[in-house]
Amino acid sequence: MDKKKYSHFETNAIRTQVERSGQKEHSVPIFATSSFVFNNSEEARAMFAQELEGNIYSRYSNPNNDEFIKKLCLLEETEDGISTATGMAAIFHALIAFLRSGDHIISSRSLFGSTHQILTKILPRWGISHTYVDIDNNDAWQKAVMPQTKILLAETPSNPGLDLCDLEFLGKLALKNNLLFIVDNCFATPYLQNPVKFGAQLICHSATKFIDGQGRTLGGAILGSKDIITEVRSLTRQTGPSLSPFNSWILSKSLETLPVRMDKHCENAMILAEHLAKSEMVKTVKYPYLKSHPQYKLAKKQMSQGGGLVSFELDGGIKRCRKFIDSTKMLSITSNLGDTRTTITHPSTTTHSKLTQEEREAVGITDGLIRISVGLEHIDDIISDINQAIEKSAK
Repeated sequence: MDKKKYSHFETNAIRTQVERSGQKEHSVPIFATSSFVFNNSEEARAMFAQELEGNIYSRYSNPNNDEFIKKLCLLEETEDGISTATGMAAIFHALIAFLRSGDHIISSRSLFGSTHQILTKILPRWGISHTYVDIDNNDAWQKAVMPQTKILLAETPSNPGLDLCDLEFLGKLALKNNLLFIVDNCFATPYLQNPVKFGAQLICHSATKFIDGQGRTLGGAILGSKDIITEVRSLTRQTGPSLSPFNSWILSKSLETLPVRMDKHCENAMILAEHLAKSEMVKTVKYPYLKSHPQYKLAKKQMSQGGGLVSFELDGGIKRCRKFIDSTKMLSITSNLGDTRTTITHPSTTTHSKLTQEEREAVGITDGLIRISVGLEHIDDIISDINQAIEKSAK
């Protein structure tokens, strides 16, 4: 991948695109093709032998996919990357490309439910073990390192508790022990946080969330150095977790507005978090840029803003939360996040329902926890809907 063309995030997100065709289009077209033609048989041979660069088959590469990844590499400040059909395809292939039977992973226990299932249900089939540690316990991360440890895995901020790992500490720990440090940067996006600056070597995204930003499509990405991505690519060329050209086209266009959207998401989320923190009807509120957050100083160090997610807790458990959610009028009840529309989720009965009660409680997912993905509606309308639902649920 080329180095940055421009010095500002916004310009790179907008002005990075595939070469204009002879049709002189202003907006990049969709390359809806399964394969590509060669000028002659020798060119075909050379491309398959990887002596020449070029497009062969859309499972391998496609101009739309290349543009999307080139933009993300510029924004995350990585050398290379691969697009995938979903965020979970990105996580799975980032892990499995570097693991063999007998290997060991250290991970924060604060993980998305499907990532937890990969670590606890799928990888053990191949003799790959893991150790969970508290995301904010640096001593625990360090003590968990074994001779067979290969990977450190963290998502920060975490889903849905919005806890943070110390990226700089883990980057140094990985370097000291020759480990691969993988970060799920989905919640922060490259606009708010660049893990590679703190020592992360592989970055994963669910582009379905804030990168798309409008709940339209699925997508994922794996980003890192050329050497590391070459290893991942040798796997994905065979397994085929390919992102469609149409979805790549949507996601590349979406990146053009990521900065302005994230600014508004963060502004609305901060106002909502401050409002909820003052409410006597709310038990606790979690938001990285609230001064009451236990890792507030770390958030200020690693993130340029607090993100678009707010978690809070109500008394009354599942029954109260269901009544609260069902009393909302404008908010969308959905497990997705990062949308222009504000969405609401009850993690313990949806996204993290496959965890045991003990596992959920260990990461702060109580039966009273609510996750809000704060959208771009007027903040007064968001607060008004939440206020009336809280009041109704208390009766």
